[in-house]
Amino acid sequence: MDRPLRIAVVGAGPAGIYAADHLIKASETATVDIFDRLPTPYGLIRYGVAPDHPRIKEIVTALFRVLDNPRIRFLGNVGYGVDVKADELRRFYDATVVATGAEKDRALDIPGIDRPGSFGAAAFASWYNGHPDVPRDWPLHAEKVAVIGAGNVAVDVARILAKTADELLGTEIPDNVYRRLRESPVTDVHLFSRRGPAQVKFTPQELRELDSSPNVDVIVHPEGIEFDEGSYAAMRATRHVKMCVDILQNWAVREPRGRARRLHLHFLEAPAAVLGEERVEGLRTETQELTGDGWIRGTGRFTDWDVQAVYRAVGYLSEALPDVPFDAASGTIPHRAGRVLDLDGEPVPGLYVTGWIKRGPVGLIGHTKGDAGETITSLLADALPPATERDRDAVLAHLDARDVEYTTWVGWQRLDQHEIALGAPHRRKRVKVVPRDEMIAVSRGPVPARG
Repeated sequence: MDRPLRIAVVGAGPAGIYAADHLIKASETATVDIFDRLPTPYGLIRYGVAPDHPRIKEIVTALFRVLDNPRIRFLGNVGYGVDVKADELRRFYDATVVATGAEKDRALDIPGIDRPGSFGAAAFASWYNGHPDVPRDWPLHAEKVAVIGAGNVAVDVARILAKTADELLGTEIPDNVYRRLRESPVTDVHLFSRRGPAQVKFTPQELRELDSSPNVDVIVHPEGIEFDEGSYAAMRATRHVKMCVDILQNWAVREPRGRARRLHLHFLEAPAAVLGEERVEGLRTETQELTGDGWIRGTGRFTDWDVQAVYRAVGYLSEALPDVPFDAASGTIPHRAGRVLDLDGEPVPGLYVTGWIKRGPVGLIGHTKGDAGETITSLLADALPPATERDRDAVLAHLDARDVEYTTWVGWQRLDQHEIALGAPHRRKRVKVVPRDEMIAVSRGPVPARG
């Protein structure tokens, strides 16, 4: 290709950042603008990962190095389809890579799931991480809570609900979240997995972190600790599965330590109905049995659990974007090796996809890197329709004409320093700024002096 590539990436989470990284490493002349509707980068690393996960948050260090490249430009607080549209991106860029991820809650189709007191785990995670577009308050009135799911998000939610607020004060938890959690009357959190202990999706690290609180007893109910040949095969095949099973078996036979709060782990219990009239008054589960191959079937035996709130952690869901093909059934953008496909199954010129909205909300950071590599390989192999307005600042003039208060990479560093400074007097890692307008004001403020 005889011209320097100009590429737009929509979404500044890990998927979008890794796509930009692959591109500038593969092309010495390419430049990339990464757009995000939030004023800040990092996506679910900032707004989805629990604040007491410092090692996972360290991923930000690697992402920072990518975004600090002068050939990559971050443009935040820019809504795709609102502040900049698909046909406008085609004017400014040779290609667009969609990397908007998945941050909504997948539905759970059981009776009563929509009663007051029933929540999605993704919405709760957005709240306790200080997402600017969710309410500042959260109804934490329940003494006994159910969490449905057996993945890392379910474990995060159960742990945040069970811990005392003071245990989280040293993290980057927002002030409004700390104050609300401090008032929580919770005594018991029940986590329900419909499958057995050898089929859980969380990692050994996540599991051990459940037991790290001096105020919480983790109680594994032994009646769900069952295995079949499929379970043993999973333990033989994957070391981390065996590690999780060993931990759970040890916890199942130990004595409770008499702590003020309890986190109960139940296996082979599938949600059947949320109970109550005006609001959540219980959860009904059906006991499951293993079928020999690691899968399950219902037994027809039901248990009603006394809980006053239910959190479903059954998966994330992506949302459709304007003028981009979308498969509502799978929650993904149809593609072939990252090339977006139209209704006839033909590639849309100059349009690509990567990350969870490409493959569904599964996999870890390593999968995201490989995913981005496949997409960028396809992009570089194609004859791309050239942008008509190639000046790098043309898109900024367009946003200025629309009165879009976009934020930049320098602005994020300003906000980052501001949050860290707010936390320093209180020996906290940072105090997150939550309101969008305040984030924008700090980001677009005077350039900080360099020492």
